[in-house]
Amino acid sequence: MNAKANNTNEKVRQLQRKLYQAAKLSGKRKFHALFDKIYRMDILEESWKRVKSNKGAGGIDHMTLADVEVYGVVKLLKEISEELISGKYRPRPTERIYIPKDNGKTRPLGLPTVRDKIVQMATKMVIEPIFEADFKDFSYGFRPKRSQHMALEVVKKACNNKGYWVVDTDIKGYFDNINHDKLMLLVEERINDRRILKLIRGWLKAGVMVDGKLEATVKGGVQGGVITPLLSNIYLNYMDRIWEKYGSHLGKLVRFADDSVVICKTKKDANHAMGLIREIMRRLELELNEEKTKLVSLWGGKEGFDFLGMHHRSSKEIHSRGHVYYTTIQFPSKKAMKRMKLAVKELLGNRGRLKMDIKDLIKIMNPKIRGWRNYYGLKTAKKWLRSIDWHILQWFTRWWNKKRQKRKHLSRIPWVRQQLQTFGLEKLAI
Repeated sequence: MNAKANNTNEKVRQLQRKLYQAAKLSGKRKFHALFDKIYRMDILEESWKRVKSNKGAGGIDHMTLADVEVYGVVKLLKEISEELISGKYRPRPTERIYIPKDNGKTRPLGLPTVRDKIVQMATKMVIEPIFEADFKDFSYGFRPKRSQHMALEVVKKACNNKGYWVVDTDIKGYFDNINHDKLMLLVEERINDRRILKLIRGWLKAGVMVDGKLEATVKGGVQGGVITPLLSNIYLNYMDRIWEKYGSHLGKLVRFADDSVVICKTKKDANHAMGLIREIMRRLELELNEEKTKLVSLWGGKEGFDFLGMHHRSSKEIHSRGHVYYTTIQFPSKKAMKRMKLAVKELLGNRGRLKMDIKDLIKIMNPKIRGWRNYYGLKTAKKWLRSIDWHILQWFTRWWNKKRQKRKHLSRIPWVRQQLQTFGLEKLAI
């Protein structure tokens, strides 16, 4: 089974390499014959594997990933292949759910059916290499072999290279306001296979089920769709192209999906950069969130900005020889700190946890700590990570004392610390 899976994966990679190389060779080439790749069983098998690894809930037909395995994976994939070949495949509406945000509000999210996820993933696997050939180096979000840490490192270097002014922008409701017609025009610059174009239009127009009623989608990305990150990058690649042509002399643009900053050397350049971005947003029929969009001066460390969960600020440092200099430091933003503290409180402040053993709680907490450390564990962030370690110790102490019905919830901190060390609680600051 593993040999077959590896062979399938290699076939997919070979196809993707060929498509990428062909697209890179000619920036104006349009690809006509792609649909037959999507219904290939090796593509669908790899698609299922990736959909399954992403986990997630089912859509309006209530079919879950577990249900697919009971039904028969190969059986379902053959049915999907036949529907695509015969032209009978029709995208289903997504099911609307609401995800809580840090500010107490909620964010709408759509759940596609598992069938739609599989077809979207197969389509993404086929067309993504073509658009990857066009995407710019300063775009990092939801792209193969690119990460948030890569973007953060570029930001740090640009700020340290006399980047005293930052254009910090925020697009208002980006995913909900993508213009379908303009998006399709951008897709059609590379894809000329009418059946694939029909698929994408079908997902965009499939609608959303809200409380059992179908609501039309006249704009916005595919709600919760597997293909949404790629489509959103295709849409904002227009911004990248315009910036490369008219704005690259103004500063360093770093974009991660719809989150972007421009690091400039002068306030004049920053103002021009802001003007150009506003014009690009106008052409894309998008709006900037004026409350969150601003110019930030890094001079002297009086101001900073948040980007990708990190706060960036110029800090005064002293060299070993006594030389004073400024460098950019990165540490978890206030929002990220609040989110981590809330997660600790939800885990250890729950009365149901009082029945558990400290070893079991540590097993639950350690993966969270490792995940936070892997992302936020930068050299300049230790001070802030120590405060989270202290917060975790306090909540373990509260849990310990409540479990023993002690009135002083923060008594015996040294003893609890020793217990946590004995049973292997990991630390954020190392």
